[in-house]
Amino acid sequence: MGVGWSLCRGPRIAAMRSTLGHSEAATRAAPGRPRRRVDGRLVVLLVLIALYSRGMLAGSLDPVALRTWTTVFVAIVVQALPFLVLGVLVSGAITALVSPAVLERLLPRSPLLAVPGAALAGTALPGCECASVPIAGRLTARGVQPAAALAFMLSAPAVNPIVLVATAVAFPGQPRMVLARFLGSLGTSIVVGLVWSRVGDQGWVARTRERLAGGEGPRWLAFTSAARHDLWDAGGWLVVGAAAAATLQVLVPRSLLLAVASQPALAALALGGLAVVLAICSEADAFVAASLREFSLTARLVFLVVGPAVDVKLIAMQAGVFGRRFAARFAPLTFVVAVVCAVVAGRVLL
Repeated sequence: MGVGWSLCRGPRIAAMRSTLGHSEAATRAAPGRPRRRVDGRLVVLLVLIALYSRGMLAGSLDPVALRTWTTVFVAIVVQALPFLVLGVLVSGAITALVSPAVLERLLPRSPLLAVPGAALAGTALPGCECASVPIAGRLTARGVQPAAALAFMLSAPAVNPIVLVATAVAFPGQPRMVLARFLGSLGTSIVVGLVWSRVGDQGWVARTRERLAGGEGPRWLAFTSAARHDLWDAGGWLVVGAAAAATLQVLVPRSLLLAVASQPALAALALGGLAVVLAICSEADAFVAASLREFSLTARLVFLVVGPAVDVKLIAMQAGVFGRRFAARFAPLTFVVAVVCAVVAGRVLL
């Protein structure tokens, strides 16, 4: 009986292992489906719990500080939410309706012309950071030059009309801030694309084509899936960013903020690093930047240019689509170029 049970058990275990192996392989090969870092539903639940416990915390915390934190947090979220929803809907529509083959046919073959053309295409084909990475992967899978695909990936979340209008609303009466953000972000995407065409390793293109091979599903399913994913993901990061900005205003001593803000180079690097860590959606980051009034416009411009180009969630998504080696080289390059372009644009215009 023991032998019979072992003989039956062996094939069953092998079949289970085979099934698990196919499942893991399918998960790893799923195109454009990187692991989500922040679940919007969890963040919203935590915020509701925090607001519910406000009465209990009021006795142990400074009431004025708590009221200031709540005011700043709610103001940022309420101002940014309409632009976030609009950006998510537009991004979903672009994912469902605009085929990467369109850009493939329109872009020139020469990198010197294809990179600026792809960067400018970001103004007409807006999308958030969450959608730009898989779109860039699909572009390379269709045969678009890697440098052009990367330029589009950097420009689409940063120079589209929704982001520029949100920036104008967040910085009323300061049209130069909008122009500086446009030029700084566009310059970042073009410079990074051209540099990568010269020094970047092209070996990741074959891996991307393998990962993203296969047909696409129905358009309505692509729209709803992309919109739902981006709304929860970007909404979660918006809540995190608003909470961090409010905490920065309340808990960090004003003298320390002024000390950092008084050093232009240190202020630019500090806000650039803050943008990488907070990972706020580009449709909402202008309202967080506007709340950092202790810093100069140039330092806040660095925050706005760096954020849509490189942050923790983008690094994770790029590593999932293009590979870890790509992300390890591309992220530092993008950060340096974004800081330099933002500082130059700020010095010239602001």
